[in-house]
Amino acid sequence: MAKAKKPTPSTKRIIMRTGEALVEDKQPWSAAEPEVVIGELDGPVGYAIANLIGNQVKGHTKVFAILNSDVQVRPATVMVSKVTVNNEKYTNILMGTVQAAIAHGVLDAVRAGHIPKRKVNDLGIIVAVWLDPSAPTAKDMDYEVLFRVNREATCKAIAKAMNNEPGIDWLLKNQETVPHFFHQLALEGKL
Repeated sequence: MAKAKKPTPSTKRIIMRTGEALVEDKQPWSAAEPEVVIGELDGPVGYAIANLIGNQVKGHTKVFAILNSDVQVRPATVMVSKVTVNNEKYTNILMGTVQAAIAHGVLDAVRAGHIPKRKVNDLGIIVAVWLDPSAPTAKDMDYEVLFRVNREATCKAIAKAMNNEPGIDWLLKNQETVPHFFHQLALEGKL
């Protein structure tokens, strides 16, 4: 009987990985905090992607990450807003600058080797994205800054997901020294 081959890292199944990241610039509207789920298209992530695309909800439209119309990125990536979208300018920023930044961030993750190039047609990514609600009315809006931070945050979140970061040893060691930003503000009476 032939011995089964051990999967190599580039062929090993990726059932589901999760990651998140925060990247921001000095402007308050610039924060990008994507949360990603990555996995095989023939597994739970693929089923979730199909359900998201097929179950559109007003104010929470799900769309593929694209470089431009007719140019979808690989791995197939679905973008979901964490904020209810009810403003045309917000929609245009989210489905323009942010969507393009996410698409570039996914490709950056492939180029950097975080996602094996051989797996791009087998994997799917869901990106829960947050765009500050003040973005449409910001007088100092800089679309290049917004693009850059979302692109960088997407790639960083994917890298963390694929590398299982932060690891449990780091989390246990640093649990008491990593304060939650908004909890800290509440403790200080600043909320």
